[in-house]
Amino acid sequence: MALTIKQQLSSPGGLLKFLVKHNTIFIFILLLIFSALISDVFFTSTNLSNLLKQVSGIGIISIGMLLVILTGGIDLSVGSMVALLAVTFAILVNVVVLPLAIILTIIIGFGLGSVSGYLVAYQKMAPFVATLALMTIARGLGFISSKGSPITFKTPGGEFMSNFANNSTLAVPNIAIVFFLIVILAMVLLRYNVFGRLIIAIGSNEEASRLSGIKVNKYKFLVYAISGALAATAAVIVASRTNLGSPNMGMAWELDAIAAVVIGGASLNGGKGTAINTLMGVLILGLIGNILNLLNVPSYPQQVVKGAIIIFAVLLQRFDSK
Repeated sequence: MALTIKQQLSSPGGLLKFLVKHNTIFIFILLLIFSALISDVFFTSTNLSNLLKQVSGIGIISIGMLLVILTGGIDLSVGSMVALLAVTFAILVNVVVLPLAIILTIIIGFGLGSVSGYLVAYQKMAPFVATLALMTIARGLGFISSKGSPITFKTPGGEFMSNFANNSTLAVPNIAIVFFLIVILAMVLLRYNVFGRLIIAIGSNEEASRLSGIKVNKYKFLVYAISGALAATAAVIVASRTNLGSPNMGMAWELDAIAAVVIGGASLNGGKGTAINTLMGVLILGLIGNILNLLNVPSYPQQVVKGAIIIFAVLLQRFDSK
């Protein structure tokens, strides 16, 4: 490993290529250093805990987005699904026992994702169109089912989830632990499981995968279904943090998830991306937001910064592919 790095650095333009190849890690480290320099409160336990809590929901749907993007697709519905499923969980937790409420919410999320998966895989609908339609439908259903108002938790089960989501274990927020566990599962899935290798193969060359006997439609269907289940998991977490389900939750989260995956080095053409780099992309986005908040920068300029970072990340990918 050390010899390989030495060879890379000694080649013409080796240092620059090495930095570009591992740009996600270097950007993350530089942001940490910059954050520490501009604010004395950045490395306080309170700020770091809040940072992890803020990124956990988006982080979970980013893992689902990664799986979809690896096949060459896109899922624009996840933010709206978070809203609908947060409302769904709030309704369920008030009428059934907590474990059943969680299971049913995740099953519904899996079902909603399956709708997109069916349209994309078996009806050959463009992923952008299929998930855009579901995005609109899910947000509308969220407002209809909640009658436009947040639904609060009113049962001991809801109170338990609220306490869980807002507390920590060994100084790490519980919801961040859930996020990290999902990242680990995704890492194992993509690196050591046949399913992971097959979806990467499909994204790299779908036609060649089909000719080699891989059931392309089946795996494309499954990644959207899994994305829906992860959106449901994020919805449970977000609703529990605030002790309510609101149809306004998850606004533009699909864009943040796409940004995190792209910043993490995944290719929107499919076939390239890792769970650990997506984790880094999520943390980078969170750090940028945290830095701008510490500098008292309003929310609208923050969107401009995020957009610029996405462009920069894509340009770095292009340079790395040369």
